[in-house]
Amino acid sequence: MNEHRLHFHRDLNTLEGALIEMGGMAGEALVKAMVSLAAQDEDAAREVIHNDGEVNKKRFQIEEAALNLLALQAPMASDLRTIAAVLQVISDLERIGDHAVGIAKIVLMHGGQPRLDGIDDLERMADRAGAMLERALHSFSDKDADTARVVCDQDDEVDALYDRFYHEMLRRMIEDRSLIERATYLIWASHNIERIADRATNVAERVIFLVTGRMQELNVSSY
Repeated sequence: MNEHRLHFHRDLNTLEGALIEMGGMAGEALVKAMVSLAAQDEDAAREVIHNDGEVNKKRFQIEEAALNLLALQAPMASDLRTIAAVLQVISDLERIGDHAVGIAKIVLMHGGQPRLDGIDDLERMADRAGAMLERALHSFSDKDADTARVVCDQDDEVDALYDRFYHEMLRRMIEDRSLIERATYLIWASHNIERIADRATNVAERVIFLVTGRMQELNVSSY
């Protein structure tokens, strides 16, 4: 391998490492958002919202580096797939950060009202979604399409948890109209978690594309 190719692959490896770092930032945002929701901790929620700027900054840095590789290094076909996958994945990671911010904003919207029971169900959903993201990032790092397919399969479980939680909150609102506002907030939180799982599935789909060269839409969620 000539010096030019060695330099290119070093830059490409750096790019992939930055993507994994960004994924860790997005996953941490989800964890902190859920902590703030469980504790109704407005200061912690504000921290999640503030730190989202760092996730966005990381996305722009990676995008700029990826586009520079495209423009200056004349990548081969397999390398083009990697760069294309990186550009798509960082968009999904940024959206995961945005969904975590959405959860944090719900804490502020509660305005100190007592939180309804049901946080255990939301935490279960968030744990599943966070594990999906972590596994999707590992599959990207390892170029492991089999692990990526496992992530896609796990999305059904999060969808089922969301569906049950949604209908439970509706039932409680019908039985007691005084709960409507607070139950609605928790439904919004659950929707953000469900969308994080969808985004993790998108990442996994990109890994499958990266490894096989075939685009496959495995996330068939109706939400």
